[in-house]
Amino acid sequence: MRWYLLQHLLGASTNTAAAAVSRLDNTTCLLLRHQKYCTSGNQFDYDAATSKYRKLLKPREHFNFAKDVVGHWASVKPNHPAVYLTDGSKQTVVSYSELYQEAQALATALSDPVAPRCALVILPKVPEWWVLNVALSWCGTIFSAGTTLLTPGDIRHRLVESKADCLVCDAAMAAALHTLTQSLPRRIVVTDNNQHVGEGWISYQDVLKLSNGKAVKPCVLTKGDTIAQLFFTSGTTGKPKMVPHTQANYGIGHIVTARYWLDLTEEDMLWNISDTGWAKTAWSSLYVPLMTGATAFVHQMPRFDGAEVLRTLSEHPVTVLCAPPTVYRALLQYDLSRHTFPALRHCVSAGEPLNPQAMQLWTQYTGLPIYEGYGQTETTLLTCISKGMQLRPGSMGKAAPGYTIKVIDDKQQELRPHQEGYLAVSLKEGHPVGLFKGYLSDERKTSQAFVGDYYVTGDRGYYDDDDYFWFVGRADDVILSAGYRIGPFEVESALLEHPAVAESAVVSSPDPLRSEVVKAFVVLADDYKDCDPQTLVVQLQNHVKTTTAPYKYPRKIEFVESLPKTVSGKIRRVQLRQQEWQTHHTSKV
Repeated sequence: MRWYLLQHLLGASTNTAAAAVSRLDNTTCLLLRHQKYCTSGNQFDYDAATSKYRKLLKPREHFNFAKDVVGHWASVKPNHPAVYLTDGSKQTVVSYSELYQEAQALATALSDPVAPRCALVILPKVPEWWVLNVALSWCGTIFSAGTTLLTPGDIRHRLVESKADCLVCDAAMAAALHTLTQSLPRRIVVTDNNQHVGEGWISYQDVLKLSNGKAVKPCVLTKGDTIAQLFFTSGTTGKPKMVPHTQANYGIGHIVTARYWLDLTEEDMLWNISDTGWAKTAWSSLYVPLMTGATAFVHQMPRFDGAEVLRTLSEHPVTVLCAPPTVYRALLQYDLSRHTFPALRHCVSAGEPLNPQAMQLWTQYTGLPIYEGYGQTETTLLTCISKGMQLRPGSMGKAAPGYTIKVIDDKQQELRPHQEGYLAVSLKEGHPVGLFKGYLSDERKTSQAFVGDYYVTGDRGYYDDDDYFWFVGRADDVILSAGYRIGPFEVESALLEHPAVAESAVVSSPDPLRSEVVKAFVVLADDYKDCDPQTLVVQLQNHVKTTTAPYKYPRKIEFVESLPKTVSGKIRRVQLRQQEWQTHHTSKV
């Protein structure tokens, strides 16, 4: 801990701060301290670094994120910003002590007489989202986040499957769900300016008032394997599956995400650009910044605005940026030479692979590399390029500490370097702290994911001679053409390097000679929408031939206005593929 800095910030004595830490057990202290990278001379020592972090990733019989982590920082640095929100004009800052105290009050009210078993929380980026996370952890209630884009049908499915007995949402959502949710024991509305609350609902502020004059409810003694978060995978096929994560999965497992990949310290302000309904928000807007005593930066813009993102990075003290590739590509459409980001020091990308050209251009304009990371709703960080490691554009990096990643074939045989197969987590050395243990109430899907000594991710890839992993595509997205296996990402990445392409999705298309060929659905950039389509098709095909292996070029290209996406923003290739094959089948009938 940097006690001299804490003293300067908080006006507290170093003895007071040290005493607060001394009350914590050694494991918690290790989790919260900044772990320096291991070097041998001037070189990053991957083995030494991973060994150091592995020592921290030990299961604990009892653990509670609210008490053991947020409570720690509320004691040590009470006035430090935990969450910093802006709507573009005004700012709202929530300190660690404010977050902790309001969460305790809310937990006390919710626990009278008995705390909910599971709460479905559907809120935009408002301070209450963070308070609810800490409060529900405190009283042992499962927190299940949902995006505000969910339809009533989606919400009905989630309520039924999760057996949620509490719903928290804003006024607009409450009005839309009034009839659907009448049987729920608790319905809470987060309102602005004393908005009217419908019959059967209670306002968030009125819930807080229920704790007035009452002693704080003691934190529930949760075990490390107590479910804390319940996510519904956005998936590309079928109904969403329920993915449970425990107090330890995230509260301990994400120490690697925080220190090893995001390089966070207590002085950092992390902006994670994602919606509150995604697991990624729990990763990098909640657990990771609060675990490290840093500040979660939140922009409340209702939809993505590239110009506003650039202005925000220029004017606010954001030091670490975490964003999906689509954000970086969108920002590169602007003249970055006209913008400076004085506080920004570290950039990471996740959600899908980032094409190398976008990475190189970002670095050219900002001077900052982009460090890629890979994980799933079912896991914490699986692989990444950590600060200090050699950058290999297009690679998803090496296995993160705590995980042993292998590439296996259909018979669970481990493959050699450069052999493509299924990316899998080896369970031979035990079950990793950050890995879930199965889909809730779905033994069939669980048995498909956990096969023998492996958790099979459903993604395909390979690793090189230096143990860097490379993503090929989802197992059901791989295209088989004339004996070649073609991953859609590499073709999409090549297309995105052409200025005419704003977005692209690549799927298989039936072909009488090759069985199937590559087809690209392309959304054109505005400047190219009036160009001759046939000329553009030839240009794009030639571009891909020269950018990647010629056999991978799209033999078919269709220009479209938009691409189908899941609620979390992932392109639904499966929909395009089914559409393509169904059209072919119908035309033959």
